[in-house]
Amino acid sequence: MEILIAGAGKVGKALTKELGSEGHNITLIDSKAVVLEDAQTKYDVITYEGNAASQVALKESGVENMDVFIAATNADEVNMLACLTAHTLNPRIRTIARIRNPLYIDQAYQMSGAFGVDLVINPERTSASEIATQLKYPGFLKRETFAKARVQIVELKATRENKLADVMLKNIHNVLKSKILITAVLRDNQAYMPNGDFILRENDTVFVTGEPEQLHNMLKNIGVITKPVKHCVICGGGRISYYLAQQLEKSHITSTIIEIDPKKCDELACTLPNTTIINGDVSSQAVLDGEDIGEYDALVSCTGLDELNIVTSLYATANGIPNVVTKLGRGEDRKLINSLNIGSTVCPKDLITMHIVRYVRAIQNKEGAALTIHKIADGHAEVIEFSVDKDTKHIGEALKDLKIRRNVLIASIGSGTSTVIPNGNSSFKLGDTVIVVTNASSTIYQLNDIFEA
Repeated sequence: MEILIAGAGKVGKALTKELGSEGHNITLIDSKAVVLEDAQTKYDVITYEGNAASQVALKESGVENMDVFIAATNADEVNMLACLTAHTLNPRIRTIARIRNPLYIDQAYQMSGAFGVDLVINPERTSASEIATQLKYPGFLKRETFAKARVQIVELKATRENKLADVMLKNIHNVLKSKILITAVLRDNQAYMPNGDFILRENDTVFVTGEPEQLHNMLKNIGVITKPVKHCVICGGGRISYYLAQQLEKSHITSTIIEIDPKKCDELACTLPNTTIINGDVSSQAVLDGEDIGEYDALVSCTGLDELNIVTSLYATANGIPNVVTKLGRGEDRKLINSLNIGSTVCPKDLITMHIVRYVRAIQNKEGAALTIHKIADGHAEVIEFSVDKDTKHIGEALKDLKIRRNVLIASIGSGTSTVIPNGNSSFKLGDTVIVVTNASSTIYQLNDIFEA
């Protein structure tokens, strides 16, 4: 497809990389020549220097021939006007707008039709929802939900303490004593789709599929005791912190925000009356000690500086806080990040990039399109959820008789209200939900793509 992206910042470049790798033709428009030059050196992309909200600039960048327009500049107003202008010039185009300001977000959703916006993306609110989920269901580094919450894929480290280190996968059920499936393993920045002879090593990142109850039993069986989070301290008072405090309040989790800017503290105190706001510098050990952060159940490092977030999370872990979440703006160099004891991580850029990629895939393949797509293993693997329709091949055939592509694993099959971890004798029928795990070397658009030709 022909895709026009407005804004060559972190999100714009991430989208250029992801969508370009899937064979789409990308045109990138930005008002700054230097960022366009940088994008051209890294990606196969056409660039245009200009204001994305300008009718002239959009025409000259080819918007009338585009299938999708993604407005991801740093200005919400520009993004909304750009979508409206693009839709006026090309009524058949699909438009996506990144809207970040809390003052605009509800208005943008309610008036999306008037603005000519098909999809509104808010990276801060999406990130806050991700963090809130991790705090509501502690015990894993990350947790992704599929099949209407009946199946989850969770992430945890293999250690001596949880009995996973040096275990051969064909013997894993003797340790976990639960109906689960090891779907992927991340080791030394490489993702593996393991078989029964694969041996887990200490510090491997392990991705496990199962029903929530079975995953909870697994935690108990490996000695991981989880307690509900009741008190959370949030370091930094930005937009993610604002949305997060709102969501935690609904979950009956009390929160405290530490923010260095007095003006921002006043604003937060007015909009979050049930949240404690502290004016302080989280880079100061004295401030953190003065707030007795070791007494909290959870800490979220959410400032605008990755380095400060990492150091704060390291200090929180050293103080024995059981649940630590670190926000990363860039998200690169995962090998280094994974070596640090900073709890789970959330990258807004990665979250909304995959949200948009999923939407674009659905546009391209309306019939048989993926229901959900999630990146795991630092982007080296994907978990994709499909519905079995009338065009799906091999309905009713045993999995052991099928020729499935290399590095593709069927993680679960859902039928009605029940879900099973499949074995060789399992099969799927019309209307079932099938969850597939694959490495990122090839793109799977439809369920039929998992079978060898």
